[in-house]
Amino acid sequence: MAKKMLVTKGKDYFPAQEYLIRDVSKDFHTKYGFIRAEQLKKKQGKVLTSTGKEYFIFEPDFLDLYRKIRRMPQMIPLKDIGVIISYTGISRKSVVVDAGSGSGGIACFFANIVKSVSTYEIDENNFELVKENIKALGLKNVKAKKRDIYEGIEEKNVDLIMLDLAEPWKVLESASKALKTGGWLVYYSLTVPQAQQFVKEIEKHDEFIIARIIETIERGWKMEKSVRPERTVIPSGFLCFVRKIK
Repeated sequence: MAKKMLVTKGKDYFPAQEYLIRDVSKDFHTKYGFIRAEQLKKKQGKVLTSTGKEYFIFEPDFLDLYRKIRRMPQMIPLKDIGVIISYTGISRKSVVVDAGSGSGGIACFFANIVKSVSTYEIDENNFELVKENIKALGLKNVKAKKRDIYEGIEEKNVDLIMLDLAEPWKVLESASKALKTGGWLVYYSLTVPQAQQFVKEIEKHDEFIIARIIETIERGWKMEKSVRPERTVIPSGFLCFVRKIK
């Protein structure tokens, strides 16, 4: 079924309203009135509501669809995903393993740019949601596994292992076997004690080195008559970057 993005102009750099229309065969209702189905079938361009409000319609890209997937567990924010991609250098040739899947957000985002992703999840509800989101995004290179990654990693010659788990140190032995030399192990931690314990356990493995431990902060700006910071997205977690060196 055809999908469309519908946005209206707002202040600063963000739309005041943004919709993903999943069914263009029906009239679509907004707070400013409705838009008739025949207008929604346009490939792109300006459309008007019944009250004359101006919207713009176009084909959604991956990010538009990604922002609208269903989620239960909180997903790793885009600001952190971007840092992971840039610091590990994953590309269309990369093989990635992810655990736990949660809502499947980061696995799906990685799949849009890498060769293949395997994502491990033990919770039945999360597992079903991951499969739903993979299908919604039309991804063919993601394999969802209802499997406990603490019991081992099936993949070999992996470029990146991404962990969002309570006890990531339980994965270190199997991660060492699965990663290629030069590959990356990244742990996303919500607390200082978890990050500290992870670092302590990494130091027991001479095949790994800690490359960096960071948190990211995002701050918006208003650029009108006066230029000033608008809002700050507080650090959402710690990113621990570990590299396999032998």
